[in-house]
Amino acid sequence: MLVFDIIGWIGSIMVVLAYFLLSTKKIKPGLTYQLLNLFAAALMAIGLFPRNAWFSFAVQIVWALVAIFAIIKMKKK
Repeated sequence: MLVFDIIGWIGSIMVVLAYFLLSTKKIKPGLTYQLLNLFAAALMAIGLFPRNAWFSFAVQIVWALVAIFAIIKMKKK
């Protein structure tokens, strides 16, 4: 379980970091922000999976899908 906890914590830190960087205008709401969100959501989902926290797990999967959608949309431009 410790490995999953560490992975989940890294994801949690990444999502807060992405929001902080965006809020302080260190990054723009572009590819970097979406990649941080994607990897953060994936890591948090991995951390949640063995805990059977399905409602939180589902939110992270949706969060990752939104990031993937945004990245694809950006790449098409």
